[in-house]
Amino acid sequence: MTQFNALMGGLFILTAFGIVGLRQILGSLRLFVAQSLLLAASAIILGVNHASIHLFIVAGIVLIVKALFIPWLLYRVLSHELHAKREVEQALDVPTSLLLAAGLTVIAYFLVNPLLTAAPDPFIRINLPVGMAGVLLGAYAVAVRREALPQLLGILTMENGAFFAGISIASDLPLLTELAAAFDVLIIAVVVGLLTRRIQKQVGTTLVGEMAKLKEE
Repeated sequence: MTQFNALMGGLFILTAFGIVGLRQILGSLRLFVAQSLLLAASAIILGVNHASIHLFIVAGIVLIVKALFIPWLLYRVLSHELHAKREVEQALDVPTSLLLAAGLTVIAYFLVNPLLTAAPDPFIRINLPVGMAGVLLGAYAVAVRREALPQLLGILTMENGAFFAGISIASDLPLLTELAAAFDVLIIAVVVGLLTRRIQKQVGTTLVGEMAKLKEE
């Protein structure tokens, strides 16, 4: 079980790298769905290992909200934006972004290393650094991207990373907290999706820099 969970963690990191480096919105959304499926798989593995019903519920919430509903909602609300045949605007080029992403992954490991040395559970030693790396890579994606929808995907990646770490260190997290977190993410996706569509219709772009220029004018 530990080896299979390690595989889920490795693939989770790869999807985060893909979200940082990929310049197509639709491709990034598909990677987010894959990442959410890996998060759910890890929750199921930990649920079996710890005999925790809470983790099975977390897996179900992730599958329904993140792997199904949010992608469906974005497809419905932002179909034109998702299928646009263009590259996403970002501050740095892809090679530089991937190099910085690798550095952030190393930093994530060193940040949690003091906790890993005292952690008796092998699942914590896998999920905690992977989750921290997911949070940092998601934050980096938010910072480097210049459009609203890719920034939303960065926020969702951060939340996935936090959950990936959290399911290992708080396997009996109260169900109310889990539902509240999932609801918050859903609300963020709805609001950003609707605002992005509205901005696209009114302004003709979702570039954050261009909208700032319009505000100054």
